[in-house]
Amino acid sequence: MSTPLHALAHARAGDKGNRLNIALVAHRAGDWPLLAAQVTEAKVLALFAHRGATSVRRFDLPGLGAFNFVIEDVLQGGVNGALNLDGHGKTLSFLLLQMPVERG
Repeated sequence: MSTPLHALAHARAGDKGNRLNIALVAHRAGDWPLLAAQVTEAKVLALFAHRGATSVRRFDLPGLGAFNFVIEDVLQGGVNGALNLDGHGKTLSFLLLQMPVERG
């Protein structure tokens, strides 16, 4: 059964220059392995490809039931260089939270 990621986790985004940082935290610790298997660097990169993302690094924090994703070149130049309304990238965590995940 497919469900949006926001049913299993919440997220918080931050930025520095043209780099976006998204913390993803499972609502329940027991869902962390499922998220680890499905919310991969490759899938996150594909999700943000339309914004020009060039790479994604995922840092696993199993003790916290969380992940930290660092997404490069996704802010279209960053707050000082982008023409978009959200140069800070604060709302981009919602894009990640729409990602479908399969629940067993």
